[in-house]
Amino acid sequence: MKGANHSIVSEFVLLGLSSSWEIQLLLFCLSSLFYVSSMMGNLLIVVTVTTDSYLHTPMYFLLANLSVIDLIFCSIAAPKMICDLFRKKKVISFGGCVAQIFFSHAVGGTEMVLLIAMAFDRYVAICKPLHYMTIMSPRVCISILVLSWTIGLIHSSTQLVFVVALPFCGPNVLDSFYCDIPRLIKLACTDTYKLEFMVTANSGFISLGAFLLLILSYIFLLVTLQKHSLGDSSKALSTLSAHMTVVVLFFGPLIFFYMWPSPSTHMDKFLAIFDAVLTPFLNPVIYTFRNREMKMAMRRVFGKLKDYRKK
Repeated sequence: MKGANHSIVSEFVLLGLSSSWEIQLLLFCLSSLFYVSSMMGNLLIVVTVTTDSYLHTPMYFLLANLSVIDLIFCSIAAPKMICDLFRKKKVISFGGCVAQIFFSHAVGGTEMVLLIAMAFDRYVAICKPLHYMTIMSPRVCISILVLSWTIGLIHSSTQLVFVVALPFCGPNVLDSFYCDIPRLIKLACTDTYKLEFMVTANSGFISLGAFLLLILSYIFLLVTLQKHSLGDSSKALSTLSAHMTVVVLFFGPLIFFYMWPSPSTHMDKFLAIFDAVLTPFLNPVIYTFRNREMKMAMRRVFGKLKDYRKK
């Protein structure tokens, strides 16, 4: 069996997170809370950056696009997971499974490139401040955004081409609450050793390499800040620490999923929930509470909203 035409599986059964009613109720409440908060928080950042002229800078342009990505990312698996919590039989169609994989990897790849671009933006701002607006011009920012989405779509499509062609003839049970490549290819009715290696190389090594590159770049910037007595060093330090926190939160689960040889099912599910629901919620929290300009801009937005409602 070498082609998708031999597949007889039309849907996959998801085992979900837990069979305990109490745990399911707790997960439903927490997941719903974090999902709604994530949507509102990221939407607030997008609206604030768009409407406040003081934030029309390259750094906040990239931040707003990161929030757009988080809005999409948290809507890929979380809504179905929340709806499935109290369902006896949790199923997803073959097409739905493929769609989850495609969008999660496309958005994840895009965010990976965008985080690297944000690190480059901070490098230019700290090391070449006089040329900042020339290097990070609007044209460059748009090009970065287009490049990010292009790489994300290519990364996702490359893996999906091989997965769609796999034959699935049973079993069709996934011990998870969403579809992802590592678990899905184990259900294929063929030898998938080479494909598993390709997935590890494509997602695992790339994630690890990008993570190490970002951490080293931020360490370099922190050392540069310490060597130079800059007037706004405390502001730059706060921004860098926020960026590093987001990088660790984003890449940590990815490296575990694709680099760990035989992950624990419980740890795998915990990190999956963290990646699907908590990380998109924490990103706006980190960037808002550790950024004075963003907090002031949000106050101005709320002030304008109050004035408009009074009229």
